[in-house]
Amino acid sequence: MEIEPNLAKELKIQVLDQIDLTKDMADIEIQEIIDEVLFKKSKTDFLSLSQREQLSIDLFNTIRRLDVIQSLIEDTTITEIMVNGANAIFVEKDGQIIQWDKTFESQEKLEDVIQQIVSKVNRTVNEASPIVDARLQDGSRINVVLPPIALNGPILTIRKFPEKPLTIEQLIKWNSITTEVAHTLEKLVKAKYNIFISGGTGSGKTTFLNALSNFIPKDERIITIEDSAELQIKSVDNLVRLETRNANMEGKNAITIRALIKSSLRMRPDRIVVGEVRGSEALDMLQAMNTGHDGSLSTGHANSTKDMLSRLETMVLVGANMPLEAIRQQIASAIDIIIHLGRLRDKSRRVLEIVEVLNYEQGRIKMNPLYQFIETGETAEGKIIGQLKRTENPLNSTLKLEIAGLDL
Repeated sequence: MEIEPNLAKELKIQVLDQIDLTKDMADIEIQEIIDEVLFKKSKTDFLSLSQREQLSIDLFNTIRRLDVIQSLIEDTTITEIMVNGANAIFVEKDGQIIQWDKTFESQEKLEDVIQQIVSKVNRTVNEASPIVDARLQDGSRINVVLPPIALNGPILTIRKFPEKPLTIEQLIKWNSITTEVAHTLEKLVKAKYNIFISGGTGSGKTTFLNALSNFIPKDERIITIEDSAELQIKSVDNLVRLETRNANMEGKNAITIRALIKSSLRMRPDRIVVGEVRGSEALDMLQAMNTGHDGSLSTGHANSTKDMLSRLETMVLVGANMPLEAIRQQIASAIDIIIHLGRLRDKSRRVLEIVEVLNYEQGRIKMNPLYQFIETGETAEGKIIGQLKRTENPLNSTLKLEIAGLDL
């Protein structure tokens, strides 16, 4: 039996009337008020036990947590929450996007939830500064766009991450990579090859970067640098996590990824992990890779490995007036391996290509494909059958492997 929206609103008003706004009430005190209101209501209007339990959860979430989307936050099967104004909520589940049957009671309530989220991570969003990136305490990534930029009301997008980061073993189980590829990548990480992960939105770059980080030796000092802290590196004890800071209301005191990379070089890192490069910080990342910080990892948006190199060139040009030839030489000497991820038409995330970046020669960066995804068919349910296959090309640069006492 469904709960009438008017009943929920009536009970919410009764609960709010009993809350003492002059003091900071504990969660247990709020819950006691909710239980008392529901007990009195059940004497005059019949409420089943399941209705009372659901009303208790809904009222507490509305008053103390993130209102109607709290249950979506707690649902581990949902990977993305998309709020398109107060009256439209979509979720991604098992790779499929569907519209949810619940909505916010008003635009004001949605705005309250947004302010509650961003205030907890010391971010500000308003009409003067209507766009913000933030994160929840569980690491979920948040993006907010407010009116007048967003025409259909406040837009809230939440990218959720699993409580326990996915491992290489799970990626093998899901056919994202093969056991052979996993062993190869393990040796490349341990031998301190500079690895760049590329892919489109939602292709699993951060997830894959987390999985690769499990191969980093435990005795190394790692510094992670991100716009919003998402990485969940668990295998390293000597870990420093740095996060950017937006400018304040006066447009001052911003801390950029470029500033954090420069600072990290003075912190005695064995490796630097940049969550994602989007702009001029690409130059600082490349210079770090070229100045003795081997084994560094990063990700970036691109449609292919070749496209990733072109995008890196553009990013560097944004931050420095350098000849294109010099930029390409920097890229070729800094990055050893590019791993490209993608989402196939059946919504599965796969490693599509692994290439070795060679030298800069005759106006272009030469690349050596090591693995390529080969599609071999499709099941009756529409699932793509295929595998990451080794090419006939050998790895050219084996010096780091030899120094580490490893071989492929």
